[in-house]
Amino acid sequence: MNPDRSHDPSRTTWIDGQSQKQSGFPIQNLPMGVFRESGASSEGSIGIRILDQVVDLKGLAEEGLLDSLGTSIQDACADPILNGWLALSRSERRDNRLYISDLLSTDMGGNKRDTIARHLHPIGDIEMVLPVEVGDYTDFYGSIDHAQRVGGLFRPDNPLLPNYRWVPIGYHGRASSLVVDGTPIKRPSGQRLVGDTPSFEPTTRLDYEVEIGAWIGPGNDIGEPIPLEEVEEHFAGISLLNDWSARDMQAWEAQPLGPFLGKSFATSVSPWLVTAEALLPFRCPSRTRASGEPEPLSYLSSDKNRQNGGIDAIVEVWIQSLKMREQSIPHYSLSSARLADLYWTIGQMITHHSSNGCPLEAGDLMGTGTVSGEKVNAAGCLLELTGGGENPIQLPSGETRRFLEDGDEVVLRGYLRGNGEFQRIGLGECRGTVVTG
Repeated sequence: MNPDRSHDPSRTTWIDGQSQKQSGFPIQNLPMGVFRESGASSEGSIGIRILDQVVDLKGLAEEGLLDSLGTSIQDACADPILNGWLALSRSERRDNRLYISDLLSTDMGGNKRDTIARHLHPIGDIEMVLPVEVGDYTDFYGSIDHAQRVGGLFRPDNPLLPNYRWVPIGYHGRASSLVVDGTPIKRPSGQRLVGDTPSFEPTTRLDYEVEIGAWIGPGNDIGEPIPLEEVEEHFAGISLLNDWSARDMQAWEAQPLGPFLGKSFATSVSPWLVTAEALLPFRCPSRTRASGEPEPLSYLSSDKNRQNGGIDAIVEVWIQSLKMREQSIPHYSLSSARLADLYWTIGQMITHHSSNGCPLEAGDLMGTGTVSGEKVNAAGCLLELTGGGENPIQLPSGETRRFLEDGDEVVLRGYLRGNGEFQRIGLGECRGTVVTG
């Protein structure tokens, strides 16, 4: 599938709002989300973000503006969550996006504009909710730079285990503790070592992990793996994801079966799903294996994945302490990393997950693992940035941070930059503030 007129960088919208160049949500983006009126307890409606407005797709369907689309698309757009839309075929999602782009472009006539305008909501007047009813959540370990840096803290003589270059490592997470951007994060309690003695108390080594969440579209039947050549039919889009981690709890409990309570207390997800179709201009080659590294096994290898398996997204982490807020000091940049630097692509993760016949379902979520680069300023968590807490970060307020303190707000931001040929688009933000447990 190639870029179409919806990706044209010269395309503009008739909707008033932010400048297209200043907004992360120009007409070339059109991410999906679920919203409701601020303070309301009613079920949500599916919306598409454009500039600083949200278009209510259910409202457009009720006006008959989606009648030229198939019944399955109309029904999915009228749902209160995105699961039905995610279950649509890739071609149906493309048709939906292209049609909405045409409705919102400056080429659209006045009568339809008036109808659409009745279903526009300023972003400040609505509340975003978790857009998907997530059945299963899996978290991977896709960055070799993160794996080596963290492994070096715990196993200096053997930082990277021998299976890493062969297997996309992952574990089964908790869908029940996925929360939408802005949800306060309570400091968890659990078992941790105090000296040489286990104790149950609040974590003192609370951390964030900047990740990308990949959404599964149509699933596969049990016993039927998803070949890498067909993986794009099952990939629906991405969101920002913060995999909050209690490092002291994690270190004590992780052997021999891996992460458990040190991870399962909360995972934040941004409210906007940037569709696989919007990502098309920003696909790029996957990371090249270094000399001496093994090539992936055949089921994880294809020319398409090598040439187009990467996504040219930049993810950033910012922090603002309570003291910084009180002194009106803006958020402080901690790191910036590139998604395409991951050792394993999202496509390889999906294929590997299903390779034993495991059925994936529309609305399943996969975390890429911490997105980190080779340099320390591209490290995607405090564990890496501070060398396990040995080298605290200096904040502009005069404070230091080894790990997160109560009142700290962590903000993930992301954007797709492309090569200058296409309009830059944003992933939005994913915020979370640590509060006392």
